[in-house]
Amino acid sequence: MKIIETAKEMQMTAERLRLEGKTIGFVPTMGYLHEGHLALVKKARELCDIVVVSIFVNPTQFGPNEDIDKYPRDFERDKRLLDQEKTDITFFPDKKEMYPDQYFTYVQVRELEDHLCGLSRKGHFVGVTTIVTKLFNIVKPHYAVFGQKDYQQLIIIQRMVRDLNMDIEIVSFPTVREDGGLAMSSRNTYLSPEEREKGLLIYASIKRVEELFKGGERNTNSLRKEAEKILSSRDGIDIEYINISDAETLKELDYIQDKKAVLAIACRIGKTRLIDNTILTEA
Repeated sequence: MKIIETAKEMQMTAERLRLEGKTIGFVPTMGYLHEGHLALVKKARELCDIVVVSIFVNPTQFGPNEDIDKYPRDFERDKRLLDQEKTDITFFPDKKEMYPDQYFTYVQVRELEDHLCGLSRKGHFVGVTTIVTKLFNIVKPHYAVFGQKDYQQLIIIQRMVRDLNMDIEIVSFPTVREDGGLAMSSRNTYLSPEEREKGLLIYASIKRVEELFKGGERNTNSLRKEAEKILSSRDGIDIEYINISDAETLKELDYIQDKKAVLAIACRIGKTRLIDNTILTEA
């Protein structure tokens, strides 16, 4: 596995690979990899000749009350895991490489960022779309794989690629879960055993809503109340939102009719913010 630290070398390498007729698959990460990330790497390997994984803790997507310095990091461990997956290239730039002095340009996807996590994390998605655009320009992938766990991020990236005519196919991969159903996240390492147990109620609430939806319930207020009942059954779970929204526009729905909907949940357990979702559709 080759490790590249500069944008210039990564661009030159990608250009050479493309001239050789190789397809490039890309998985952007912030490191501290888990099985969810590795599942995305495996998917990229299925689709492409060359797999590139980036590791960069992006400062522009952290808010003023979110401590970027506490975000877990272990590059040596990440290297071992990526080596085991036969990753071809790890792109590992530092902050100055991605955001040099006098950096002024940002990418924004309006409307979609004004819902769900965007309401409490102002500026977060501008940071996401900016860094992903930069990484796409540097890595030059044919395919980029994103997990459905970060559903709003996925939808925003898909819209950005479409609106800006980027010649990249965005591949959505189902949420990877721990035993018991907790969605895999690097932030799960912050959870105590008791907090982890409480976190399982997020998945339990999702399964309950899915069950009711399959049984014919379409009133979103009724579905939300069932999820809230489960999440409120234990102290120490601070619900940020339980939303049922149009799966494409992310606008909140009163009633699920023909359109595909997404149930999205965000809550804080202790100091850890957790998110999860599921698609509600007739199919």
